[in-house]
Amino acid sequence: MRQILYLAWRYLAYHRWKTITLVGAITLIVYLPVGLRVLVDQSSRQLTARAAATPLLLGAKGSSLELVLNSLYFGSDHPELTRYAESVRIAESGLAAAIPLYVRFQARGYPIVGTTLDYFDYRGLEVATGRGLAMLGECVLGSRVASALGVGPGDFVVSSPESVFDIAGVYPLRMRVVGVLEFADSADDDAIFVDVKTAWVIQGLVHGHQDLTRPEAAAGVLGREGNRVIANAAVVQYTEITEENRDSFHFHGDLSEYPLTAVLAVPPDQRSSALLQGRYQSEEQAVQIVTPVSVMEDLLGTILTVERFVVAGAVIVGLATLATAALVFLLSLRLRRRERLTLFKIGGSRLAVAAVMASEVIVVLASGTLLAAGLTLLTSQFGSVTIRALLRA
Repeated sequence: MRQILYLAWRYLAYHRWKTITLVGAITLIVYLPVGLRVLVDQSSRQLTARAAATPLLLGAKGSSLELVLNSLYFGSDHPELTRYAESVRIAESGLAAAIPLYVRFQARGYPIVGTTLDYFDYRGLEVATGRGLAMLGECVLGSRVASALGVGPGDFVVSSPESVFDIAGVYPLRMRVVGVLEFADSADDDAIFVDVKTAWVIQGLVHGHQDLTRPEAAAGVLGREGNRVIANAAVVQYTEITEENRDSFHFHGDLSEYPLTAVLAVPPDQRSSALLQGRYQSEEQAVQIVTPVSVMEDLLGTILTVERFVVAGAVIVGLATLATAALVFLLSLRLRRRERLTLFKIGGSRLAVAAVMASEVIVVLASGTLLAAGLTLLTSQFGSVTIRALLRA
C-alpha cells in the first residue's frame, strides 16, 4: 500500500500545476456553500442578539434600518437627527428610561459615541484600566480601539473633521483618554465613548473662549466699554478642554434643541413598552419608534433570500467544476495508457495499477476537502470580526 501511495504522490508532485488547480477547484466547491452558511449563521446570531438586548429606539422619521445600524453598531451614515427634547420627553413620561445617543463623528476611523453613564450600566460595560467618564472633554475607549491605536489612560485622541473644507471653523477636539473598557465581544469594543455634551463640543455647539480680561488676550480685544469687553475674530476657540478652561465652555441656544441621532428607550415591562409605542403612532409625529429585533429580522429575511440564490449558483458552478475535474481525470487516464502498459510489463497487477490511479483522485479530493475545512474553521473564528467591520464600514 505504501508503494501505491508513493507512486500516486510522485505523479501529483511532478504535475504540480494540474494538481494545484484541481485541489483549488475542489476547495472552492466545498467551501463556498459551507462557509457562506457559517457566515450567515454568525451574522444572524450577532444581529439578533444585540438587537434583542435593545428594547426600543427612537429617532427621526426615515430609514429604520439606518437608525438601528447606526445606534447598535455605530456604522453606516448617521440617520436624520432628532432633538434632545425627545430624550427628556421619554424620561418624563415614566414609561421608560432614556439613554441619548449621538453617533456622528470619528477619531482615526473609529466612531465617537456620545451618550451618558446609563449606557455603560445598561450594556454591562466595565472599565478594565483607568476610570469612567467624569468631566467634559474626556473619553473612554473600547478594548479593540485601545489595542489598535496603542493608547491608554493619560493619552489623547483627536476627533476627525467631517469635511476637509470646514468653513464653520469647528476645530478637531483633543480628548484625554481616562479609561479602557473590558473586552465585550460587541460593537462597543470598536467605539470611543464620550459624554453627549462632549459630542456637542466636537460639533461646535458648545464653545470655550479666552479670558479677555487677561493681558495675554490683548490681541483678541477690539474694544472695552467699562466692564464690557468687545472681542474680534482673533479669539481662539479651544481644541482641548483642560482644568483651566473648562469653566469657559458654555452652551448656545436652547439645550432641548440640541441634536441626537437616537434615544435608547428601556421600558420596565411590556405594558409600558406598548404604551410608549402607542404615543408615537401618529402620522403628525416627526419621530419614529422602532423595535430593533423586528428590523433585524426583516434584514435577515433579505439576507437569507440572497443566500439561497448564492448557494444555488455555487452548487451549479460546483457541479460544472466537478464535471470538468472528472473530464480532466478521464483524459489524463487516456493519455497515460502507455504508462499503464509499462506498469503491467514490469509486473504490476491490474488491481495495483487501478489503485495507483484511484489514489491520485482520492488525494486530490481529500486535500481539497481538508483545505475547505480549514477555511471554514477560520471563517467561524474570525467571521464575527469581519461582520462587525462590514457593519461599521
